[in-house]
Amino acid sequence: MSNSPLPDKGKPIEHFVSTEPFDPLAVEKLTPAQEKYYFASQRQLMWWKFKKHKLALFSALFLLFCYLVIALAEFVAPYDLAHRHIGSIYAPPQGIHFFEDGKFVGPRVYQRVRTLDMDLQKRIYTDNKSKSYAINFFCDGDSYKFWGLFEARKHLYCVEEGGTFFLLGTDKLGRDMFSRIIYGARISITIGLIGIAVSFILGITIGGLAGYYGGWVDVIVQRIIEVLQSIPSIPLWMALAAILPVTWSPILVYFGITVILGLLDWTGLARAVRSKLLSLREEDYVLASQLMGAKPGRIITRHLIPGFMSHLIASATITIPAMILGETALSFLGLGLRPPVTSWGVLLNEAQNINVIVLYPWLILPVVPVILVILAFNFMGDGLRDAADPYE
Repeated sequence: MSNSPLPDKGKPIEHFVSTEPFDPLAVEKLTPAQEKYYFASQRQLMWWKFKKHKLALFSALFLLFCYLVIALAEFVAPYDLAHRHIGSIYAPPQGIHFFEDGKFVGPRVYQRVRTLDMDLQKRIYTDNKSKSYAINFFCDGDSYKFWGLFEARKHLYCVEEGGTFFLLGTDKLGRDMFSRIIYGARISITIGLIGIAVSFILGITIGGLAGYYGGWVDVIVQRIIEVLQSIPSIPLWMALAAILPVTWSPILVYFGITVILGLLDWTGLARAVRSKLLSLREEDYVLASQLMGAKPGRIITRHLIPGFMSHLIASATITIPAMILGETALSFLGLGLRPPVTSWGVLLNEAQNINVIVLYPWLILPVVPVILVILAFNFMGDGLRDAADPYE
């Protein structure tokens, strides 16, 4: 209890009003670091937290590099997609050397000499170390039509005239495997992005309607989802892929496969969206939006979906690798994309025979970028999911 005397009855209480400008930080002085954090936008908070996840950041940079490479596939690949080296069929990968006789000579490759082993019925390639060829950068090589727009001949690297350089070997027709993997990445990586667009549109729309309205709409949607999920995925993929007409062009087959993958992968996302909206639609801000005359589409897209954005990001980064694996599996089985279209699955289709793998193990190398890209998507998704909830 204070010992200060009480004011006389009826006498106004004295008080002081400051005429100084109001300072919102005067009550509690913030350090520069605290002020930067408290006044940061949601995007800044997400970026700061995402940077702390080093593996996710490295994965994002790796995927960015992959998409940059496929955008410049014609330039990065040393040979044209269909260029056949008749004298280098099933040639193993070539090594690069930088020194000759103790002197630095830059990146060079030795001349290849081919012999035939009649006992193994196998071509044997050896290096002739008395003859080598320089690897040049930003040089002229096979002509190509960049993005189908204009003719060009510039490549990132190529070997001088008279030599060959097969970083990852060649296939049964003498085509450079490294160039084919680069071109195949353009199909295999982008098929996930197109498929996820189809899947997200269906999943968010159908799941959002079921969760927001409930009732008979929810019942019908759930029964459709249960029917689709009860069908084994691989046989369904095979059946739908077999429906595609053989007379279709490779581009139409490509888009057909992406639509098939998108139509089959929306059910899980729809159920997740539905369960979230069932709980969020009872919140006060949803009722306030309804009283203000907001339409259901605006309430779902502007108020409800941002509330579980972290879950959507996690779903996207899981679904994209699944679609890449789906296309790879279909093409590997010969039911997806087919030559002349080139994808990682089409390249792996040539490695089905165990005898081929034993004799020419480099033909299975396209599985390496498949594994790396899928791991990168998963690691990046883990970091994005955490970054989407920066206050946790």
